[in-house]
Amino acid sequence: MFNNPRFLNFIANIIMLVAILALLVGAGSWVIKQPRFNITKMVLEPKEGNTLLHVSPANIQAVIAGHIDGNFFTVDLPALKEQIEKAPWVRNVDISRVWPDGLLLRIEEHEAYAKWNENQMINTWGEIFTANRAELDSNVEYPQYNGPDGSEKLIVQRAGELATLLSPLNLHIDTMSLSDRYAWQVKLKNGLELILGRDGGAEVVDPLGGSQEAVSFAENVKRFVQAWPVLLERTKGRRIKKVDLRYTKGFAISFDQAVVNEESTEKK
Repeated sequence: MFNNPRFLNFIANIIMLVAILALLVGAGSWVIKQPRFNITKMVLEPKEGNTLLHVSPANIQAVIAGHIDGNFFTVDLPALKEQIEKAPWVRNVDISRVWPDGLLLRIEEHEAYAKWNENQMINTWGEIFTANRAELDSNVEYPQYNGPDGSEKLIVQRAGELATLLSPLNLHIDTMSLSDRYAWQVKLKNGLELILGRDGGAEVVDPLGGSQEAVSFAENVKRFVQAWPVLLERTKGRRIKKVDLRYTKGFAISFDQAVVNEESTEKK
């Protein structure tokens, strides 16, 4: 075998090929480790149809500090994406490399729709997120929603339905709360309180079954909307504080006692 020139030439070619490949791998490894490929630039852009009102390069730098492992060639983009999406106001980010030492971040911000429970918010997708409420637009009056864990999408849905039903009266939601027993209570911006009772359509999320004394959400509100103008006429300007809609054929009202007492005093 070793006296065969053709076989020896073949072995020599293999050894040379392996040596060349090893040299190329070593050279490639040396090149990609050069400092010029370290990530030194990061550009933020809003995704199409979005604007960046709250997210800044400083915010992103603070979140990713100590989490960028590697350079232009070796940085773990999925891990970096996961870390950046933990930043306040960042709903989604797409990351691409920019030759030779940069990253382009296309960011979608959360768009606040309402305040949620004590210190969180709900975006326009019905998703909960945590950010500094002091950064909310002071020119916008955000409603306050309260409810059990996992009920945020139901509340957003019901709030939309209620806003539509109340629109003929030009009444708007200030606070909307869903109890642990899945009963609704609403305070409007004019101070009026609506007690709507248990939600007959919440069985899919209600741990208690949603059937005990459940009332029709839409039908009861429609009845209130139809009767409200007439009711205001009949009450002769007395301020109504609360409307209880937990009835199948009507509703109960409570007057603002402070106003009633004040009127009685004036008459004396």
